[in-house]
Amino acid sequence: MTPAAKSKPLPSATAPSRHVYDVIVLGSQLGGALAAALLAKRGYSVLLVEHDGTGLGYEHDGFVLPYAPFVAPALKTMSPVEEAFTELGITTTLQRNQQPHSPELQLVLPRHRLELYTDATRRRAEFTRELGAPGEGVLANLTATATQYEPSDAFFKEAPPLPPDGLLEGWNFKKRVRQHPGLETEPRLAGEDEATRLLKGLLPFVNHLDQPTSPLARTRPLAQALQTPWRYPGGRDGLRQLLFERLTELGGDLLSPENTDTYVVEELHFDGGRFAGVKLLRSDTLYRSACLVSATDAGALRRLITDRKKHRGLSEQLDLSTIKSFLFAVNWVLPEAVLPRGLGELTLLDTQDVELGPLLIQQHPTRTAEGKDDPSLRVVCAGGFVPASVRDLGEGYLQSLAMRIDGHLEALMPFTKDKRLVRSAPYLDAGAVRGSRLMPHPHYTFDTEAVLGVTGLKQHTPTKNVLLAGREVLPGLGLEGEFLAGMRATRLVQEMLKKKDVLKR
Repeated sequence: MTPAAKSKPLPSATAPSRHVYDVIVLGSQLGGALAAALLAKRGYSVLLVEHDGTGLGYEHDGFVLPYAPFVAPALKTMSPVEEAFTELGITTTLQRNQQPHSPELQLVLPRHRLELYTDATRRRAEFTRELGAPGEGVLANLTATATQYEPSDAFFKEAPPLPPDGLLEGWNFKKRVRQHPGLETEPRLAGEDEATRLLKGLLPFVNHLDQPTSPLARTRPLAQALQTPWRYPGGRDGLRQLLFERLTELGGDLLSPENTDTYVVEELHFDGGRFAGVKLLRSDTLYRSACLVSATDAGALRRLITDRKKHRGLSEQLDLSTIKSFLFAVNWVLPEAVLPRGLGELTLLDTQDVELGPLLIQQHPTRTAEGKDDPSLRVVCAGGFVPASVRDLGEGYLQSLAMRIDGHLEALMPFTKDKRLVRSAPYLDAGAVRGSRLMPHPHYTFDTEAVLGVTGLKQHTPTKNVLLAGREVLPGLGLEGEFLAGMRATRLVQEMLKKKDVLKR
C-alpha cells in the first residue's frame, strides 16, 4: 500500500462551485472511475460522487489496513483496457507501480508447497520436486491455462455491445460471436488432483459470478491472473485513487471521503420519467446532469429511489441481482522477522474447510494512520468466501469465522500469534463503511440471461438517461469486466448526449 499512500492528495473541497454537469457518476467502483476520467478527457463536464467509498483502506489501532486480498492481472492481458489507460496517459504510471509477487503465487496443500515462478525452468523443477512425475501433467495444464485469455482477445478488441440490448443488437452480437470460436474454449485445468483443484480455487477471487459455468467465465479471468498475478499498491483502492487523480487533473469534480464530508447521496431526483439530479446528505444543493452513470451495487442504487412505484422499471431491473457470497477477510500486523522464511507474498491455501474453501493470503507493507511506513512490520491479509446469509447470524458467528481464519494463519505461520501487534477483521472492525464496501468482492446471481455466461444486468435501464457501469454488468470477467463496463458506458453517454465540438484534452 505504500506508493498509493504517498500519492498526492486529492484537491480539498467542501463542494464544487458548479451545480450542473453533463454527467454525474455515482459510486466508487472501478468502471465508474474509468468512465468519469474518460468523459472528462473527452471534454465533458463530470461530477463523480463516491457515495460508497471509504478511502485507501481502513484505520484500526494506528494502522491503515486493506479490506481484502486483491489480484490485478497484468495490463497486457487486458488489451482493450490498456488502450483506455493509454488514452488517459496513465499506462506508464500503472506499469511502474504494478509489481509481481515473490514468488508470483504459492500453493500450500496439506502435504505439498508449490511456488509458481514465472521462469519456466525454475517452475518445472519445483513441480518435479514436489509432485514427481504427475507434476508434469499439472504443469502442462497450468502453462496452457495461463494463455487461455488470448483466443478471446480479438473479440474484446472489437468493443462488442456486451451485454447486447434489443433484438437487432442481439442478432448482430450472435453473428459476431460465431466469428470467434475461441470464446468457447474449455479450461485446460480439468484434473481432480489436489494441485489442480487448488489452482481452480483462485477463480472466485478474480470474478464476481456465483458458480460460473461457461467456458469464457472459467478461462479468461483465471488465465489473466495466472499469467502474472500482479499487485498494485493499495490494491483496488489504489487503482481507484489513480483514476480519481487523473479525473481531477482533467477538470472533473470529485466528492469523496478524501476531500469532503459531503459525499453520500441521500436520494435521486427525477423529472417525470428521467433522472434529473442527486441530493447529498447534509446538503440542500441539488446537483443536476443530463445523465447518470451508476457504479455502485444495485441494492445501494435501489435504496436511493424514493418512489419505487413511479420508477418501477428501474427498480425491477435492479431487483434482478442478488448477492450470494462475499470475501470475508482478517488482517494481522506482524514483525517481518517472525514470518516464516518460505511464506510467499501471495499464497493460496487449501484449508480443507468446506465452508471457507481456499484462503487467499497476501502480504502488504505497513502504513500507520499518520501515513508513515514501517519496513520492520508486515500486514498479512487472508480472505475466504462465505455466504451472504452469514450477515443474519449475528456478530458472534462472524467472530467465529474470523477465528477460523486465525486458526489457518496460525497453522501456516507457527509461533506468530503471540507476536502480532494487531488482529482486525474488516467486516467487523472497519468504521464508516457503507453500501457495497461492507462486502468486499461479492459474488452475484441474476434473474437474467447470461450472455456468453459472463453478463448480469444490462447497462441501459428503463430510465433512459440512467446507465449502469458497476461490477454487476460483466461479473464473469472480473476486474477486466469492471473496466469494460466503464468504457462502454462512456460510449453510451456520448451517444446519448450527442454533444457537438467536444475537444479532447
